[in-house]
Amino acid sequence: MGMKKRVFIIVLDSLGIGASPDAYKWHDEGSDTLGAIRGLKEFDCKTLASLGLFNIDGVGGGTAEPKASYARMQEASCGKDTTIGHWEIAGLISDKPFPTFPNGFPSEIIEKFEKAIGRKTLCNRPYSGTEVIKDYGKEHMESGALIVYTSADSVFQIAAHEDVVPVTELYEYCEAARSILDDYGVGRVIARPFAGEYPFVRTANRHDYSLVPPADTMLDLISGSGKSVIAVGKINDIFAGKGITESYRTKSNADGMDVTARLIGKDFEGLCFVNLVEFDSSFGHRNDAKGYALAMTQFDRELCKIRDRFGRDDVLIITADHGCDPSTLSTDHSREYTPMLIYGNNIKSGVDLGTRSSFADISATVLEYLGVPRGNTAGKSFLGEVTK
Repeated sequence: MGMKKRVFIIVLDSLGIGASPDAYKWHDEGSDTLGAIRGLKEFDCKTLASLGLFNIDGVGGGTAEPKASYARMQEASCGKDTTIGHWEIAGLISDKPFPTFPNGFPSEIIEKFEKAIGRKTLCNRPYSGTEVIKDYGKEHMESGALIVYTSADSVFQIAAHEDVVPVTELYEYCEAARSILDDYGVGRVIARPFAGEYPFVRTANRHDYSLVPPADTMLDLISGSGKSVIAVGKINDIFAGKGITESYRTKSNADGMDVTARLIGKDFEGLCFVNLVEFDSSFGHRNDAKGYALAMTQFDRELCKIRDRFGRDDVLIITADHGCDPSTLSTDHSREYTPMLIYGNNIKSGVDLGTRSSFADISATVLEYLGVPRGNTAGKSFLGEVTK
């Protein structure tokens, strides 16, 4: 009997590597998240460099003998958000973008929501999450009305002070919103609790409520075959729990890597799917290029520590779900290519897989490696090109 095959996918949330050919449709021409941080003194990613991050098409400055095989991934879906990006990595291409609300949510949605929860709402327009609590926090404290706001993404965000609305209650309000917003196809409802005195601080109790994927993904196929699908970080939220057998919430990138390190030592067969959200939430959206570079350096060190702990039949894939260039005027996601590094004892080093036409090629490859029939999922496996 063979060893248990395992795949670990780590998504560096928002690490784009240059504008996609269709970036103009999203006004993202010239975006390059990796390009914006790699020249900074805070950026020191020797492990990623040794694996071949800079050998990928269009990135530049590669190493002579990359230890991983690598590709540049182009998104086939219509969008540039977390949910659509992860669904595509998992083999589900979204032909239609999720609806966005540049002028706030229509009154019928707000009225249904207020009626369902018995509270009023404030704001209802696109806003920075840190600014919105500064501008509406006091009024919320006095009135008990919830702060509802959106962004350039398809998100219905609800902010409330933990002393005014306990976190468990805020989560119930989010579930009420989710059931209303399913009919409108809104991508995510996000709980945004905050605490302290003015100007207030957001807490780590954020929680996302995603639309359920409309079709099976590799997660359903892998768990349906009797293997494990272990979700770390936001993965469980992004897939609304669909196809997941076990889940670990995390408070930070470092926490996510600690959990991943522990899971390497766990006895399972199947997929461990990790999202490291801080690159996006704390640095990309805040236009904090130095912070982003430091976070990448910290990840690189954690990766160096775990890289040699993988088992003989383990495969590591490092990728991203979209861009969020911290050097542009915009604080929104950017339509970019993403990196893909694949590494393991059974995986050849230094194979240039070129530019792939969909993130879904990752799903097709994972399913083939685990011996799981791919059903109706999208993508073209590159396993045959990288297997020793």
